[in-house]
Amino acid sequence: MTDPIPTPFDLNKHTARLLMSEPFFAALSRRINKRKSSAVPTAGVRVTEDGHFEMVYNPEFFEKLTDKQRAGVLKHEFYHLVFEHVTGRLPEAGMSKMWNIATDLAINSHLVGELPEQCCMPGEGPFADLEKGKSAEFYFAALKKKAEEQDEQEGDGEGSGSGEPSDQMGDSFDDHSGWGEATGTSQDIAKERLKDAVKKAAEEAQKANSWGTVSASCRKDILERIATRIDWRKVLRYFIKTSQRANKTRTVKRLNKRYPYIHAGSRVKRQARIAISIDQSGSVDDGMLSAFFSELNKLAELAEFTVIPFDTEVAEDHVYIWKRNETRKWERVRYGGTDFNPPTKYVNEKGFDGHIVLTDLMAQKPIPSKCQRMWMTTKQYAERPYFKTTERIIAIDS
Repeated sequence: MTDPIPTPFDLNKHTARLLMSEPFFAALSRRINKRKSSAVPTAGVRVTEDGHFEMVYNPEFFEKLTDKQRAGVLKHEFYHLVFEHVTGRLPEAGMSKMWNIATDLAINSHLVGELPEQCCMPGEGPFADLEKGKSAEFYFAALKKKAEEQDEQEGDGEGSGSGEPSDQMGDSFDDHSGWGEATGTSQDIAKERLKDAVKKAAEEAQKANSWGTVSASCRKDILERIATRIDWRKVLRYFIKTSQRANKTRTVKRLNKRYPYIHAGSRVKRQARIAISIDQSGSVDDGMLSAFFSELNKLAELAEFTVIPFDTEVAEDHVYIWKRNETRKWERVRYGGTDFNPPTKYVNEKGFDGHIVLTDLMAQKPIPSKCQRMWMTTKQYAERPYFKTTERIIAIDS
């Protein structure tokens, strides 16, 4: 009786089990096609012509791995997608052996003890002098410097100019040949699909209250990549337009549509009275003030502003009207602490239509505003506000 022919390893049948304790990667895996092929020696990810993602793997390679290594290779390939190595994050010189190694070093820092022995690992073997946890760009620069030093030694100080790492450094264990091939519409579609897939995987991980082995630094990087980028300048313009109110006045020069020639018509003059309260406390840096004033110069085309400098009180002797189409330079008039109640009371009493507060948010929650209020700050302070509020907080680039 002859022995039955062994069935080639089918990764699709084992993926769910391998990633059982990895909610983020399991959710991402479900959105990526997997295809066995002997054309690659190990595994690799790429973008297909129609903008989908595909993981190609060699069944014989996976058959020889332990379950821990199989899961590690899966995560390695998924990290390449998450960190956009496949969809255009390439050095100016394009694909190279050095970039292949650099991206693997960046990823494998987070997969210590989970991969086959031939994998490039910071702090080990030919990369013993490189610390773990750095970016692909960091490792690329370090490898480039090392290659140049080696060229100089071999060329008696003149350099041979190869610009590539030595053979002793090895190469990436997986296949990177499909990187950067997608262009135009295909690449744009792939980027959007990837962002959506990563976002949904992150939501599932958050819901499960577990990211598995994803480190805190990787988690932060992932969340920043999927975050919706808001153009704060457009938000300011929208805020001003939605703060406009209509002032109706009667005039015989306009025809009354309901009662023509009986009652006078009306003229609608739309305007927005916007208060700009600027935190002048010492903790608000000059770069933040400069960026905000720069945009207000453009916004003056839309509306007239009342600028209200404050720290623990309103600097009433420095309150001024920023007239439409007027250009002004930024200035600082105070350096004290911060209290949001004085400017809020000032705005409430003056009957403004909208209130924008430029601040670092480092003070107690203020009293309610009678008009819509929005907070403008830097990314750092927007992520960790001193108080909780349902009002919009927008981060500006200083």
